[in-house]
Parts: sequence; C-alpha cells; structure tokens
Amino acid sequence: MAGDTALHICDSEQGDRCVVLLHGYLESMLVWDSFVPLLYKELRVITLDLPGHGISVVRGETHTMEWLADVVAEGIRALGLSRCTLVGHSMGGYVALAFCERHPEMLDGLVLLSSTPLADTPEKQENRLREIALVRAGKKDLLARMAPAAGFAAENRQRMQDEIEDLTEQVYVTEDDGIVALLNGMRIRPDRNEMLRSTAVPVLFILGRHDDYIPVEKAEALVAAHPEARVVWLEHSGHMGFLEEPEATAKALLDFVAATGKERA
Repeated sequence: MAGDTALHICDSEQGDRCVVLLHGYLESMLVWDSFVPLLYKELRVITLDLPGHGISVVRGETHTMEWLADVVAEGIRALGLSRCTLVGHSMGGYVALAFCERHPEMLDGLVLLSSTPLADTPEKQENRLREIALVRAGKKDLLARMAPAAGFAAENRQRMQDEIEDLTEQVYVTEDDGIVALLNGMRIRPDRNEMLRSTAVPVLFILGRHDDYIPVEKAEALVAAHPEARVVWLEHSGHMGFLEEPEATAKALLDFVAATGKERA
C-alpha cells in the first residue's frame, strides 16, 4: 500500500543506489521487463503500475500528476527508502516532475525519458478530450491500433513488431476508467519549466532524434531552454528509446547515477 492506495510494485531489493522507473500512458510496469536486466547488477531497480494503469487501482475521474507523485512517494517510503533517482517515460515524466516539485529531498536525480516539462497546448487538450470520448464510446480499439506503433521511429517498426504487439495488448487490458483518469490528469497539468530551472536536483534529458511526439525542433528548443540539464540523444530512436536503443539508454542512466553519486559525496 502507498498510503491508502493499493499500488503494484516490483523491487529488485539489491543495490546501494536506487532507480524508480515510471512508465508512460497506455503502458504498465511490464514495459520495463527487458530493460531492467541492464540495470539491476549495478542498481536497485523499482518499477510500478501508476494508478489507472496495469493492476493498480483507479481512484476517481481525474488522476492529477500531483496526486500520482504523492502516491509514488508513499510507495517508495513504504519500501524503507528515503532517496532515489526517478526516471519518467513520457507521462511518467510528468509524474516525476510533480514529484520533484513536491518531494525534492527524496531525489538524487531526475531523468526525463522522452518527456518534457511543458503543459498541454490547447490543441493537445482537445485531442485528449477526443480520446476520452473514444474510450467512453467503447472505441478503445482505435487507440490500440494507432498509438503503439507511433511511438517507434519508422526505421525500427518492422524489427520491433513483437514490442508493438505487446503494447497493443496493454491498451486492451487497461481499464477504461483508468485511461480517462490519466487523460484528465495530463490535460490539466501545469507547465513546470520554471520549477525545473530552479531545482537543485540534477536533471537528465534522454531524447530520441526521431520522436514524432516530441519533434526534434521542439526537443532542441527544450534543451536550449535548460542549460542546467545533462542531455543524451538517442540517434536511432523515436519515443520508446529504452526499447529501441536499450543499451544506450541504460548507459546514459548508469552514467548519470554514477555522476550524481560523486556530486553527493
């Protein structure tokens, strides 16, 4: 339990330094299964189902990023941990940013993996409302057919068919109410650029050169706006770099954890 919220957590339990991996929208902790083995020999690795996805509970029509961050903090404390490096993929990055704002004392570092501190544009807010309408109308299959493949760079889609099929299945098994709650939460999240610029927590961006959700021009503008952050580019990845270039992603993360450990010392 994380406070009064049932939370599905997996913990490798071994390692002096800890990373917590937060999955994205329409995903679950299962998305990290092939990535975790690249980390756990050197780090304690925790994965979890964010409430609304996987088998964690749904609590109401809106899961704000702030509430999700507090639930994650409670879950980490329940494991007896006081500090970690938080890695957020896509929507998981929005949760990680809220965590950084609310619980900075618990962070050794913050990693935004194919994620940004930007709020939704009006156009994106409207798109989320359309997705909610699709789910409410029983047409979730449209999301399942479109969303998973779109996360991968065009050059990788053929070789990553198995991963795309796994992600497609994940959409089908995700509760409709959970999808709606997270869409509502993402839609109303604030811009956290200023928070990111002012935080003392070390920050790393890991970005894909071929990410259709965060086009390279937007990503480069983000990097330019945050000179305080470390940056790693995945040259052959879209939005799913930890699956498309897992070794490069793991190296970036391990190097970051090692560097921030030296800074703490």
